Amino acid sequence: MKKILAISVLILLVVAAGCLGSGSNSSTLNSNTLKTNTSNSGTSSTTGTQTLVVYSYTSFASVAKATIPKFEKKYGVKVQLVTMGDAGEVLNRLILEKDNPQADVVVGIDNSYLQKALDAGILEPYKPENADVIPKWIVKDFDPTFHLTPYDYGAIAIVYKKNEISNPPKTFEDLTKPEWKGKLIVEDPRTSSTGMAFLLWTIKMYGDRWPYYWEKLKENDVRIVDSWDAGWEMWDKSKGMLFVSYATDPAYASYYANNSEPNIGAILLNGTAYIQIEGAGIVKGAKHPELAKKFIEWLLTPDFQNEVPTHQWMYPVNPNAKLPEAYKYAAKVENPVTLKPSEIASKYQTWLKQWVALMVQGKSPEEVMNITG
Repeated sequence: MKKILAISVLILLVVAAGCLGSGSNSSTLNSNTLKTNTSNSGTSSTTGTQTLVVYSYTSFASVAKATIPKFEKKYGVKVQLVTMGDAGEVLNRLILEKDNPQADVVVGIDNSYLQKALDAGILEPYKPENADVIPKWIVKDFDPTFHLTPYDYGAIAIVYKKNEISNPPKTFEDLTKPEWKGKLIVEDPRTSSTGMAFLLWTIKMYGDRWPYYWEKLKENDVRIVDSWDAGWEMWDKSKGMLFVSYATDPAYASYYANNSEPNIGAILLNGTAYIQIEGAGIVKGAKHPELAKKFIEWLLTPDFQNEVPTHQWMYPVNPNAKLPEAYKYAAKVENPVTLKPSEIASKYQTWLKQWVALMVQGKSPEEVMNITG
């Protein structure tokens, strides 16, 4: 899922950066609903104004507050944004409501959950009329069927403080060297989407032999934490010098320091960047399918795309969208890599079982490679 930044105290102290990490409900939320209307029905009983119901994760409320009023004004409609935790919770809600859908649009299903959403049959395919603005590689790596339309993307990175490290590691193998023993903080893939993305990155790079790489990390005293927040706090207190976070962290720090050079750096290991792509789709059985189509198309327009960089801290898919000056400090994504959503869906549970057996239960790489889903 896409997560919002939550490190204002650190900004005040050292002007460092945040990540696409977990945050709390926006002040615009009331009972997890952005109150652009007060009715739960599809149409206002007093004015006849259509109400589009949009499901998303909690931190989407930030960009929604900045953008959705423009959509409402353009089409003379109301939008009811219902938020819940993360993308996994949103998807589970849609699956539970499959026989009686309550939402028209879902926003925020990423490539880790895409295949599960397709298999559940809860989405109606629709290719927006302005889909040509999306780079072909994003469409190819995400969903060529357009059950979900990509609207932003981001990259996992290793972050460090420039005043502590002058020669940071550059490759996955560098992280296993003695000089970084006990200094790398990684989130647990069972409890953190950031940690899962890092695991998938290593799987992309090492294939079926990824357990042998993680064994090296274990021998080098990698520090495993439950969440991005816990890892950030540890890293902030210099209980680890390297932290799995996001490529845009330096841009965030610079943006809130009047575009000055940040103290934080971000590394894309082996010159690659594991990409998280987020999409939006029309819920099958939506009460307002035509309005839902307009909303999907609108997500690709400047009205929305220009707000993505400073609210989502992700890259907009529309290459014509404006990036703030601070983005010059973000790690440059030149060699994006992903895993096919179908492969993630089919092997997700097996990979987690293997990781637990290796990192928690102390089994050898040879032993865990025999574990299946």
